[in-house]
Amino acid sequence: MSALRARLSAILLAVCLLFTGQALTTPERAAAADPGYLMTHFIGEGATGQQIYFSHSADGLNWSDLNGGGMALRSTVGTRGVRDPALVRSPDGSKYWIIATDLCIDCGQSWSDSINNGSRNLVVWESTDLVTWSQPWLLNVAGAIPDGRNAWAPEAIWNPATNDYVLYWATNKPLNGATKHRIYYARTSDFRSITTPQVYIERPGTQEIIDTQIVEMPSGVGNYRYVRASGDGQITLEGSNSILGTWTNLGNLSGIGLTGSQVEGPMWLKFRDRNEWTLYLDQYATSRGYMPVTTTNPSASGTYKLPASGSYNLGGTKKRHGSILNLTAAEESRVQARWPNTTVNRLQSYNFQDRYVRHANMDVRIDPNVSPAADSQFRLRTGLAGSGTVSFESVNFPGYFLRHSGYDFQLAYNDGTTQFAADATFRKVAGLADASWSSFQSYNHPDRYIRHYAYQLRLDPITTATGRGDATFRVTS
Repeated sequence: MSALRARLSAILLAVCLLFTGQALTTPERAAAADPGYLMTHFIGEGATGQQIYFSHSADGLNWSDLNGGGMALRSTVGTRGVRDPALVRSPDGSKYWIIATDLCIDCGQSWSDSINNGSRNLVVWESTDLVTWSQPWLLNVAGAIPDGRNAWAPEAIWNPATNDYVLYWATNKPLNGATKHRIYYARTSDFRSITTPQVYIERPGTQEIIDTQIVEMPSGVGNYRYVRASGDGQITLEGSNSILGTWTNLGNLSGIGLTGSQVEGPMWLKFRDRNEWTLYLDQYATSRGYMPVTTTNPSASGTYKLPASGSYNLGGTKKRHGSILNLTAAEESRVQARWPNTTVNRLQSYNFQDRYVRHANMDVRIDPNVSPAADSQFRLRTGLAGSGTVSFESVNFPGYFLRHSGYDFQLAYNDGTTQFAADATFRKVAGLADASWSSFQSYNHPDRYIRHYAYQLRLDPITTATGRGDATFRVTS
């Protein structure tokens, strides 16, 4: 009898182990898909094209525009435009920075102005989660360079040798009266203060260099720990075992027909699942945006290959000079939740149907014939304070939401606080004057609703027929 019990116990144990193994391995398989990549970039010229945009890719070659192709961040400092953004993650993943050129061509500044008397500042944003960003600030990097005329195309990389970041960028310091951009560097730990700028890369004679980006190599690939690609008349490759050490010329990409007169803005991507890299290059000469050039050894110029036709897709917007971050699963989840492709809407007044909710100098009112139209366009996000609610994010000032303060409305930047979230969150309910329209009940003052009064938006209790009409809106395109 004891033998029979022993055999039954063994069978039962085997069955339990079988099911336990399935229970453990099935979720692992389900979660085995690697997270993807985040590209930060600008998309072209004009006040809205020269801002911060995000795109996502699952495989590093096929990209989808986040936020419906709309901007993710807008500069409100300096020239109020940005180009050439770089996205930097701290070694422990606790902080992120975006650093960008303070430049808005044809927004009151010409190319000649920007080359010879441009901004000496970079624009910087900071975040602790990759989705809630600080207000931008200006970092003066070229002001201490004698006769330095501008600051372009910033990049930064963590330097374990000095336990801080090497921040590098291009500045025009004329040579014999002629334009000559060189790459300068400074060290920083917080992107708020820097050491005295030093020359980092200078080409002989009158040759300029503007764009350069460094990638760190894993052990066993090539002969160098770091490889950089630079636009200096060619797309020149160099290698070094120290970021601030001696760099060795490794050749260029002329062998595959690419020179600095055709492409610029080198941007590295390391494929997560294999020892292969893509060097994205901006086809500025033909206005076609980025294309990927692949290699299994970035330090060997002969290994680079042009992309096959149809092997990549850059999405709906033109991707211009930026940078790519390999995401963790948590980062990817946050990014995709923050910038889904939410429809752009307007709020039409029920009792003044030629008028729409709009912002003007950060005040909020209803107006007819809104110009520019984007001042009356919002994305109805999942409420900042919780599900089942909505918040209204401005299309042309991303990160700014309709928020009540003292029962008055303003367009305000999300500071990430609980109070802001509550003030900017509403419950969408059947219209108080017409159930086929909508009204918006305050999340933290549920006896009050969004309404207009003398064309200004307010948060009021609604007790009259006039009030019900004032508090009723149509969500429309």
